[in-house]
Amino acid sequence: MTDEDFVKLLEELQQKIEYGEIKKYSKVVIHEFRNPSNLGNLDDSDAIGRIKGPCGDTMKITLEISNDRITNACFWTDGCGATIACGSMLTKMIKGKTLPELKEINCFDLLEALEGLPVEHTHCSILAINTLHKAIKNYYKKE
Repeated sequence: MTDEDFVKLLEELQQKIEYGEIKKYSKVVIHEFRNPSNLGNLDDSDAIGRIKGPCGDTMKITLEISNDRITNACFWTDGCGATIACGSMLTKMIKGKTLPELKEINCFDLLEALEGLPVEHTHCSILAINTLHKAIKNYYKKE
């Protein structure tokens, strides 16, 4: 196999992968898992939530809070693209919100913001929301 053949093979494989993604996920989900926002950890966080979901994915959310308002949020996961998309979108959704407002956010809100997920990945939105709620609960325990 020549270098040219190898490059052509890689390009064809990439096209198949992208076609499979487009058939399965919304443009929003694809954007969020390819270009995640707020990925990482906040060193001086005020609240941390970490959960390992039933699928084996772990998510961690760290929050900076000032006057009961989220000033910064980050997430980390070892999960799949759908889990990454959920963490990315959720951290964008919660910045600037108050703690009481966060309690009202649920997995349906997250799924709507992502323009849906395949049924087999809806648990990723539940993992993200549960991790957020655990971070809030841990924050109140510290208070």
